[in-house]
Amino acid sequence: MYNILLQSHAGSWAILVLLLVISYFAPNQKITPMIQRLFYLIMIITGVSMLVMIGFPLLYVFKGILAIVLIGFMEVVVGRRKRSESTKVYWIAVIVLLLIILSIGYDII
Repeated sequence: MYNILLQSHAGSWAILVLLLVISYFAPNQKITPMIQRLFYLIMIITGVSMLVMIGFPLLYVFKGILAIVLIGFMEVVVGRRKRSESTKVYWIAVIVLLLIILSIGYDII
């Protein structure tokens, strides 16, 4: 069961990054932000389920908190792009947080 959750979680992250790029470069369409929000839910549910299974180790709880913050920054990037506002600082935050989260998830940190 854990492996199924892990693969779903990792796959949802990959799809989220792809959907973020699509939403950024096609700001006038409405379907990818909605699909993006669906994958946020899938990612959160699978992540919390894995946390419950492994007993809430502190590093992975921290990773989950960073992931929630990352979701917020991803939403800000898409929203600011739709309003034609600057997104440079938020893109930097998204990339840095994503690298930290991936490093924790793949046991690099």
